[in-house]
Amino acid sequence: MKARTLTLVVAICLLLSLTAFAQQQVKNDDGNGNGQFRVTSTTFTNGGTIPLIMVWNQCSAYPGGSDHSPQLSWTKAPWGTRSFVLVAYDVTASFTHWGMYNISSRTTSLPLNAGVAGSNYGTQVSNDFGDLSYDGPCPPTQLQPISHEYVFTVYALDTVLPTIPSYGDFPPGAEALYHALIAAGRGGHILDSASITGFFPQPQ
Repeated sequence: MKARTLTLVVAICLLLSLTAFAQQQVKNDDGNGNGQFRVTSTTFTNGGTIPLIMVWNQCSAYPGGSDHSPQLSWTKAPWGTRSFVLVAYDVTASFTHWGMYNISSRTTSLPLNAGVAGSNYGTQVSNDFGDLSYDGPCPPTQLQPISHEYVFTVYALDTVLPTIPSYGDFPPGAEALYHALIAAGRGGHILDSASITGFFPQPQ
C-alpha cells in the first residue's frame, strides 16, 4: 500500500511539473499565435471564468451545470507528433476531471462536449469521480479556497500509447494514464505540451 501511495505521489508530481511547463509555454506565446504549441478555447478564455455549461450537472452547490467538456483547439504541434493526450486537472484540489489519450495526430480541435461517455475522439480513462468521461467543476463551498484552478493540458507525443488495461471490474483511471505519461516522458516521447487555465468560481 505504501509503495502504491508513493507511486501515486510521483505521478502527481510529474503531472504538476508537466502542467507548469505547459503554462510556461502559454506565457512564452506572444498572444498572436506566433509562439510555440498553443491551446485555445471558444468556451472560456485563458485565465477566465469557467462557464456554467462546463460545471458538473450533479453539483448541488452550483446548480444548473450542463457538464459539457469545453471546445478546445491547438496549433503548431511539433513535427513528428503521432498522438495527443488531454488531461483536465484541478490544481487546487489535486483532482482529475478528464483524461483522454491516443487522440489522432490529425486532430487539431475537440468540439464542445467531446468528453461525453463513449466519445470517439480518443480513449478516455476514468476520472476521479469514477466516470469514463468528462465531469466538470464542483468545488466545495465549505472549504478554502472556494475558487479552484482548472488546467486543460494537451501533450504532443511522437508515439501512440499502449492500451491501458482494466483491473478486474475497474476501468483504467487517471493514475494509470499518469504512469503512461511518465513512461513516455522517460523515453523522450513527449514532444511538447500546452495548456489553458480557467477558474471556478472566479477569484474575488
